[in-house]
This record gives sequence, structure tokens and C-alpha cells, in this order.
Amino acid sequence: MKAWRIAFMSTGILLGLFGMFRLATQVPFGNLVVLALWLIGAVVIHDGILSPAVVATGWFIARKVPPRGRRYLQGGLIAGGLITIVAIPMIMRQGSGPESKALLQQNFGGNLTILLGLVAAGSLLLYAVRVARDHRAPRPPIDEAHAEAHAAD
Repeated sequence: MKAWRIAFMSTGILLGLFGMFRLATQVPFGNLVVLALWLIGAVVIHDGILSPAVVATGWFIARKVPPRGRRYLQGGLIAGGLITIVAIPMIMRQGSGPESKALLQQNFGGNLTILLGLVAAGSLLLYAVRVARDHRAPRPPIDEAHAEAHAAD
């Protein structure tokens, strides 16, 4: 095993042990129970809802979207998903803080809609540029074995 792998593994194990020590010595037991329940809920949501949804979406896209457009759709969905994951806690806590905390007074639902629209527009624009470039570029002759693959584009 290489030295850098051993160093990274050792660092990770030591940081994990330090974190567990801090949790055990500085966090009240009730908070640890809430943390454990939250972690269990996160695993259930991830493994029971998010992962199957991502796999089903990927399966559907692979079968229904032509290869040329697939990467732009996948990129837009990944970016939109990441933005949504960041925005959901803010949407849920919107208006819960005092007026002095202006961050929680914004219209996060509206802002999320605007951002998702920009991501979709960016994906469509990039796809349109790709189509235009492919249309302008001279295509080399295609032998019959590859003709079917290019016909799907």
C-alpha cells in the first residue's frame, strides 16, 4: 500500500475518533439521541427514496433521450438537484427567525424557481450550441457498422 493512502486513511480514522470523542464528552445524551434519529432518517430517505429515484431517472433518460442531448439533460438535472437540496432547508425555515435575520425573510421558493429556470435555460443553450456546431461541421463518411449509432443522434 502506498504511503499517501496510509496517511489519508490514518488521518481519516484519527479525525473520526476525535469526532466521536467530542460527541461523547461534550454533547448531552438527549441531543445524541436526536442526532441518531436524524441520521437514521437520512439513511432511510436516501436509500428508500432518493437512490431509487435517481436510478429510475437515469434508466429512463438512457432509453428515451438521444446520446447527443443526454449529457446536457443529465448535467441540468444534477445541477438542479444540488441547488434544490441546498434550498429545501431554507424554504422550510423561511420566516421562522426574527426580522433582524434577513436571510430567513427571503422568498426562497421564488428564488429556487428562478435558479432552476436558469439551469434549464443554460442546459438548453449548451445543447443548442452543440447541435449548431455538429450541423456546421463536415461529417466524415460513416461505414455501415456505425450508421445505426449515428442515426439515433
